Amino acid sequence: MMTNWPSGLSLSEDDKNVYVQASVPGVDPKDIEVTFDKGVVWIKGESKDEEQNKKYYRKAASSFSYRVAVPGDIDSTQEPQASVKNGVMTVTFTKSPKAQPKKISVKTG
Repeated sequence: MMTNWPSGLSLSEDDKNVYVQASVPGVDPKDIEVTFDKGVVWIKGESKDEEQNKKYYRKAASSFSYRVAVPGDIDSTQEPQASVKNGVMTVTFTKSPKAQPKKISVKTG
């Protein structure tokens, strides 16, 4: 049986935020460490098997470490938000108000 998990890291943005998405399938959110320092986000962790009374002949392990520079002008007054859903961690960074697009009204006549 083959499971089609997203793999790796995605980086995207919209008008107000920058998003870093990392594949973390099968890893408990409490076993994931996220740090942001000098414009670089680091997401790392590993799955841990709590069952001690099993005899393993082969044991799958899942670990990851992603580091990426976050582009743009991030608002340092806003705390980044991290959440996990369906095996994908999303870290959301708010853009600085000065980095957000401005609408310009068009006058007629």
